[in-house]
Amino acid sequence: MTATAQSSIDLEIGGMTCASCAMRIERKLNRIDGVTATVNYATEKAQVTVEGQLDAARLITEVENAGYTAKLPAPPQAANPAEGADAEDPELRALRHRLIGSIVLSVPVILLAMIPALQFTYWQWLSLALAAPVVVWAAWPFHRAAWINLRHGAATMDTLVSMGTSAAFLWSLYTLFFGTAGMPGMTHGFSFTIEPSDGAGNIYLEVAAGVTMFILAGRYFEKRAKRTAGSALRALLELGAKEVAVLRPSPVAERAERDEVRIPTGDLRVGDEFIVRPGEKIATDGVVVSGTSVIDQSMVTGESVPVEVAAGDAVTGATVNEGGRLVVRATRVGADTQLAQMARMVEQAQTGKAEVQRLADRVSGIFVPIVIAVAVVTLSVWLVLGLPASAAFTAAVAVLIIACPCALGLATPTALLIGTGRGAQLGILIKGPEILESTRRVDTVVLDKTGTVTEGRMSVARVVPEAGTDTAELLRLAGAVEDASEHPIARAIAKAAGGGALPSVESFQNIAGRGVTGVVDGHALLVGRASLLEDWAIHPSQELLDAKTAAEAAGQTVVHVAWDGASRGVIIVADAVKATSAEAVASLKALGLTPVLLTGDNRAAAEHIAARVGIDQVIAEVLPADKVEVVARLQGEGRIVAMVGDGVNDAPALAQADLGMAMGTGADAAIEASDITLVRGDLRAASDAIRLSRRTLSTIKGNLFWAFAYNTAAIPLAALGLLNPMLAGAAMAFSSVFVVGNSLRLRRFR
Repeated sequence: MTATAQSSIDLEIGGMTCASCAMRIERKLNRIDGVTATVNYATEKAQVTVEGQLDAARLITEVENAGYTAKLPAPPQAANPAEGADAEDPELRALRHRLIGSIVLSVPVILLAMIPALQFTYWQWLSLALAAPVVVWAAWPFHRAAWINLRHGAATMDTLVSMGTSAAFLWSLYTLFFGTAGMPGMTHGFSFTIEPSDGAGNIYLEVAAGVTMFILAGRYFEKRAKRTAGSALRALLELGAKEVAVLRPSPVAERAERDEVRIPTGDLRVGDEFIVRPGEKIATDGVVVSGTSVIDQSMVTGESVPVEVAAGDAVTGATVNEGGRLVVRATRVGADTQLAQMARMVEQAQTGKAEVQRLADRVSGIFVPIVIAVAVVTLSVWLVLGLPASAAFTAAVAVLIIACPCALGLATPTALLIGTGRGAQLGILIKGPEILESTRRVDTVVLDKTGTVTEGRMSVARVVPEAGTDTAELLRLAGAVEDASEHPIARAIAKAAGGGALPSVESFQNIAGRGVTGVVDGHALLVGRASLLEDWAIHPSQELLDAKTAAEAAGQTVVHVAWDGASRGVIIVADAVKATSAEAVASLKALGLTPVLLTGDNRAAAEHIAARVGIDQVIAEVLPADKVEVVARLQGEGRIVAMVGDGVNDAPALAQADLGMAMGTGADAAIEASDITLVRGDLRAASDAIRLSRRTLSTIKGNLFWAFAYNTAAIPLAALGLLNPMLAGAAMAFSSVFVVGNSLRLRRFR
């Protein structure tokens, strides 16, 4: 596989054990000309952007030369959801075996060391027999990684663990074989702190075995939690239907109907028509050709209310048909479907890094050498002060073990992984981690009216006929003329009039910006603005004029209808306000945001809609091209602006805003320009997105505080001899599990 100019390659990285491993791989890749790489420890992926021609094999070789493994990711279909987590991850299974073995062997060693009453005549030699396999076999991944890092002139968390456990074990061997610790009847007590004693009479086998056991436990639960954290994305990829009943021409020439053939969804092509029965998932994005039904879109959009569909309506792959039989024509397949695009956006967001994480990574990168230096200084100072060598050695080992920066490396990526995954389940796609920072500072939210606050689809609100004119006839004839037009108002009238059952129109003419004319059933019709009727000297009654005034004050559009030289009535058309818009605006206000309604409509119509949903500030009669200037003006006033829109003309304003949110039901250009995509097309998702982003950011900050505070407080305690190395190992493992567990709380976000 060869990368082309400005292409991205994702690599799955194996063998990383902490954030400093990720930093090392990142530095190695970034040294290659034309390569920009980001390595994420939590997702175990590298996102590499390449300029010019470069073989992916070279990237893999560079990672392998650093002592890790790399491969191109397998396609999503390759994963078998029926397999268990361990079956999919041999590394997790091997880790579990080592953990079980270390628990079985270490617990007796720890109990013998901690409880003098259990210390029989040769207890220390039994401890050696039990501890040796733990230090050599169970801790082998640490020793191997430390050796590889040493060969490359680097130090990671594994270096600290390997040095600490090996030092404790080797010291114990020395005292058993060359000191007094191997004498029959030797006993020693256990202390939570380090006590001065005769170095040659002490063994630290419980430290070597206990630290290995605790750190393996921490790493095992951390790895399991990371798999759980990524479950939202895996679930997203596995949502789609596996098989589809596609319609193919019958091989029997005389048969007109098509045969139904079941094929894997991956074999579907654009233009294929397929059947979706009640209870089945829709195989891919498409348009309904025939049939009516209700579709449960909750798995993709997070919206629990089913949507009615009929011929001509678009449907999304992986949604569930709950009603009648549908025939659907595929419009997008494979990587182009909405589901695949969602998964891609979520994965990109999870692979990226927030600014706070970059800081944490930089700290982790220099942390290990500093800790080794602190351990050496601790050892030297204790010896210079004339304290026993065993106490000095124990304090140095405690420093090495307590300082592992695992929690620091996990603090940001695990919260980001779970937050973005949960967002995807709720129909909120966050494009990147830096977006989280923006949501905290936003104070103003600009809402585009059409398609955001309102449905974005015109519909007939009511019909007001002149005296003596039949309402049904008025709508039928007007609909017949409008059916020949593509204007949204014309489509609304034609749909209300009955669509395909309308009479044909002759001599149709579209008068730009004013209306249409045509002959239907022998009647010469005019349908459009009042000015169109005035050209023909046709004047509506006072009753119609009053209805028009009232409708326009309410933000509705009035269409006049006349035929055979006389006014026959008006059709009042409106873009209905979404049922959830008022609730959404209230939620945005509760978050401390000032909502602003932005529209090209006249001020009276805009203010009427704003009043209905609870918006106080209205910017009306704005041309599409000027929306970006409105956002820039608000920013010039010192506001931090979020923009919510859905149309192609919203794209520049979404890009200009500090935080752009696009309705997923809108145009692709708007979605591309935005920072957050709201798949549901429900304005309430905007407040959900900001709440989720802020919650994720606060979780990251809480994690970082815990990780920094933990290391800052624990290292001096260990250096002063106030922390037993075995307890240091347990505390270090707990800190990593705590950070991941804290992040997992985001899965409960509602």
